[in-house]
Amino acid sequence: MRALAIAATGMNAQQTNLEVIANNIANINTTGFKRARAEFTDLLYQVDRSQGVPDRANANLVPEGVTVGLGVKTSAVRNVHIQGAMTSTGNSFDLALNGNGWFEIEGTDGQTLYTRAGAFNTNATGQLVTLNGAPVMPAISVPTNALEIIVNKTGQVFARVEGQTDLQALGQLTLATFANEAGLAPLGDNLFQETAASGPATTGVPGDPGFATVQQGYLENSNVDPVKEITELISAQRAYEMNSKVIQAADEMASVVSKNIR
Repeated sequence: MRALAIAATGMNAQQTNLEVIANNIANINTTGFKRARAEFTDLLYQVDRSQGVPDRANANLVPEGVTVGLGVKTSAVRNVHIQGAMTSTGNSFDLALNGNGWFEIEGTDGQTLYTRAGAFNTNATGQLVTLNGAPVMPAISVPTNALEIIVNKTGQVFARVEGQTDLQALGQLTLATFANEAGLAPLGDNLFQETAASGPATTGVPGDPGFATVQQGYLENSNVDPVKEITELISAQRAYEMNSKVIQAADEMASVVSKNIR
């Protein structure tokens, strides 16, 4: 029976949906994390009778056809890039973006990666890096005798050095934006990679039109809403149960037919 295969596709789809929701909940406290949602589309249709064709006497057109859907499939898992709430940390190396844009990070093989997680620090040479040691681009080095680090809203980085009254300029942070942020490929470690779907990166200075401003001493929280995720979880669970009921009903109907044949 087709109902068995159709309901099986529904159960597979809800299993994927559940995995996406579980990942959202697991990353509820991950800095800069963007929640994802599973998108589904219907499968091909089996046409038993087409609409708009002449009837047997060729006198009238059939107004409605007979098409039976063959189930559902997962078409995409979309990252929802909505601004997360900000949390004050008091750490001068913690930077949050208020608006559109991504920090640029140098990957292990020299390619440029992107992140919204601004939990930065300095390495042994004083260079500004991520928590995993990946350098922030453009490169910014903090002198060892710096007493204070200041990052303004436009991404200019300054240091107050011992024995000097004037601030020492260390560099300028730049941001990247994309025509289709949902097309970025997540790599883990809060990093994303440019793809053909996202389009090329457009770089600019924080505070420019279309670019975020930098908030020093803050971090952007995950944009996962616990209440919404629990609601989605219940909905996925109910949909899974209903598909299993369809399989059970189809199996019972098939057993009735087989018993009558015997």
